[in-house]
Amino acid sequence: MGIPSEVLRQIRLLIFDLDGTLADTKQDLALSVNAMRASLSLAPLAEEVISSYVGRGVTVLVSKALGDSFMPAEMSRAQEFFLDYYRQHMLDHTVLYPAVRPVLERLRDRQLSVLTNKPSGFSRAMLAGLGIATYFSWVYGGDSFETKKPDPVGVFRLMEEAGVPARETLVVGDSDTDVLAGRNAGAWTCGVTYGFGAASLETSPPDLLLSDLGELPPILEGS
Repeated sequence: MGIPSEVLRQIRLLIFDLDGTLADTKQDLALSVNAMRASLSLAPLAEEVISSYVGRGVTVLVSKALGDSFMPAEMSRAQEFFLDYYRQHMLDHTVLYPAVRPVLERLRDRQLSVLTNKPSGFSRAMLAGLGIATYFSWVYGGDSFETKKPDPVGVFRLMEEAGVPARETLVVGDSDTDVLAGRNAGAWTCGVTYGFGAASLETSPPDLLLSDLGELPPILEGS
């Protein structure tokens, strides 16, 4: 796969995922999931197992973390516990990946946005807490639309609001959820292999694949 250099130089809208792309949220998510499991007298899950459940929204995360043995009402209460706990602890250990801040600074003359399946309130609070909220003109979460990624509705909305066509839009994320959302909207896609969903990028390969987000600005600039 690849994107012609003349196309890359014309990219005006970048749509970033959050967890596993901009921020390493793995530890706080795992601790919150295991606090939820402990409230139900369940043993903890390994951090790597929990991180493999991240990316398709909180309902999927909680469902996979608990399995099939709970009734819907119990699942709902467990999800509420998780959200309450995570709200208080989501920045205990979460940090930006090393290249993120300099990359955003270098790309700030383009239109930057976040499209994540994390709830929008949590996402905005996290971006603010990590000191990068001002880089983004738009932040949409898993509760912003009727459907989540990989449905392209959020990508379409961002392109419409930015006034940028698909051929000048790049969706950046760490999993097939992001790649498929971008592809379903006709946008270009960039995968990063340092996040939570690297294995899924093998089955849904992006147009551009990076091991370090720091590689992106020079590629876009053609330098």
